[in-house]
Amino acid sequence: MSKPTTNFYNLAWRWHFYAGLFVAPFMILLAITGIIYLFKPQLDPLMYRSLMVVTPAEHTLSADELMQRVHSRYPHDGITQYLPATAADRSAQFVLSAKGRELNVFINPYTGEVLGDQDAKLNLQAIARALHGELMIGTVGDRLVELAAGWGIVLVVSGLYLWWPRGKAGAGVLWPRLNARGRLFWRDLHGVLGFWGSAFLLLMLLSGMTWTGLWGKQFAQVWNTFPAAMWDNVPKSDVQAGELNKANRQTVPWALENTPMPMSGGAHAEHMAHGGHMQMPADPLISLQQVVDLATTQRIEPGYSITLPTTDTGVFTVSVFADDPRNDATLHVDQYTGEVLANVGWKDYGPVARATEAGVMLHEGKMFGPFNQIAILLVCLMILLGSASGLIMWWKRRPVGQLGVPPLRHDLPKWKVAIGIMIALGVMFPLVGVSLAVVWAIEWALARIPSSSAVHS
Repeated sequence: MSKPTTNFYNLAWRWHFYAGLFVAPFMILLAITGIIYLFKPQLDPLMYRSLMVVTPAEHTLSADELMQRVHSRYPHDGITQYLPATAADRSAQFVLSAKGRELNVFINPYTGEVLGDQDAKLNLQAIARALHGELMIGTVGDRLVELAAGWGIVLVVSGLYLWWPRGKAGAGVLWPRLNARGRLFWRDLHGVLGFWGSAFLLLMLLSGMTWTGLWGKQFAQVWNTFPAAMWDNVPKSDVQAGELNKANRQTVPWALENTPMPMSGGAHAEHMAHGGHMQMPADPLISLQQVVDLATTQRIEPGYSITLPTTDTGVFTVSVFADDPRNDATLHVDQYTGEVLANVGWKDYGPVARATEAGVMLHEGKMFGPFNQIAILLVCLMILLGSASGLIMWWKRRPVGQLGVPPLRHDLPKWKVAIGIMIALGVMFPLVGVSLAVVWAIEWALARIPSSSAVHS
């Protein structure tokens, strides 16, 4: 083996070590919370049956009647969103803003009986989603998850290099040697799982990073834009559609996050947008049921939500973040006239937006139904086992009382390709780049600290 290759192997080993030690705890958490959220369609009706499951009847009440029943039950809380029943045996749902909290209120669409409520942020799925996205600590958590995902990509790249057979037989490379014992068994298991799961792990990491607050936001600003002409004929506000999305609730698709929200009121809205102060009616002139009927006419897929306007120039937003992104739809509707101010769907997405939306649905196990769920479950289990085996292997090989960082050899020439790979990853993922610079600075400083033997010689 040539010296440059030997040096790169040494560097790759260190990158893999640092990445694995940092990433493994995050990967374990993300895999567990991902499995919980993966089975949301099955778990929710089981856990909250009294809230979600109803007996079908011949006729349903109008959306306005249902909203009135909810308002009578919660007179001091504002209704922000309506989610029609997704099936004949499912309840309808209203989202309320209640003294700084967000409540999900469930109602029988046939009888109008309010079935109960739950805190929108303190149910199992909301907690799993918040942990998965931001560790339930806001922006800092989001950046840590993004950093872990970026280092996860370093982990995959360096791991594939370390796994490369280099003339070895298939045993221990393509399948583990089951007769092996101790550290050799865990090394085989870790390497084999890493190889077979690498492509899936990269898909999960990259599709997940599109929702992160730093890299994902920049990626979205570049790729999920639409022609300005789509918004030329309607007054636009300074609010972006992405503000409808929250940590515990997905309202509009990723492709729509950077699009402007239109304003209701036509000339009135245009006047107000330019500094006017014309008084507008306090209540919308069209009913909630009219918006539901419009969604039916537009053939919006069940599972959509209707976000109610909160200001005089606000709009109704009908949006479905569909399991099959080809059925995505977002309508912005004038609250006074019922005019559709914007109607955006798959046909309007660019190639990158389409690929991103498809990747997100694959990530969440929704695009191909139960088959997709099982496939993602297997990927999550591989991540759990791969992370656990890596930690066990590290624990078994580390010197007692030491971290066990692979030694950095300074007697070998630098390989420019290796440095180029890391610089490229650092540029593509800024948080990875900053952390790499920090690690290199620490190593540079430590390398210049005289050893105890040199000091006492």
